[in-house]
Amino acid sequence: MSDRVAFRVEGLTKTYTSGAIAVQALRGIDLALYEGELVVLLGPSGSGKSTLLNILGALDIPSTGRIFFREHELTGMSDAALTAFRREHVGFVFQFYNLVPSLTARENVALVTEISKRPMRPEEALERVGLGHRLTHFPAELSGGEQQRVAIARAIAKRPEVLLCDEPTGALDSATGVTVLEALYEANRDLGTITALITHNAAIRRIAHRTIRLADGRVASIEANAERMEPAGIEW
Repeated sequence: MSDRVAFRVEGLTKTYTSGAIAVQALRGIDLALYEGELVVLLGPSGSGKSTLLNILGALDIPSTGRIFFREHELTGMSDAALTAFRREHVGFVFQFYNLVPSLTARENVALVTEISKRPMRPEEALERVGLGHRLTHFPAELSGGEQQRVAIARAIAKRPEVLLCDEPTGALDSATGVTVLEALYEANRDLGTITALITHNAAIRRIAHRTIRLADGRVASIEANAERMEPAGIEW
């Protein structure tokens, strides 16, 4: 982890409207994320975690406030520029794997590498997550944990500078979840990927450089982790 700021968020708000009803998902977030950092976002449902993650990844735009990635301001960018930002800089991992059922593990990863500027080979990405022996298997032939690791391989195969993970272990048992966390931990360690990980499992905060707790659309606390633990040491 570096002391150089990668993301800077200033006064971020997000309001969703449905008819006459307005829901404030974010209520003035000020935050910095650092180069090479692995940060865990904790908080109850409705606290704004996923909204914040989606705005960091340019999947959504704020109602007010400003967001910077390094020297570039994302707020106010055109749709085409935000698409380019996502394609060139960001990898996403979600709770549900979003794999194409008719494609093998290698082919699912190749969907990303074929449109990336400096990708890994799909075989290398799958080897990194311990699936070098499952290249030709289809999603239906893989366990839930293996499917999630294919999704991680797909995300890291384009060598993203940012990896955003929304409940990546939420649908997995503890042993499988540790295997998935190891893949994310190693991507952060070996590739220097700025990683933000949403979870409801407070034990997972032990692998992070910092834990950011959200409540009611605001940052409730930020805690540095002086003694990080590898995923295998977590007690769920």
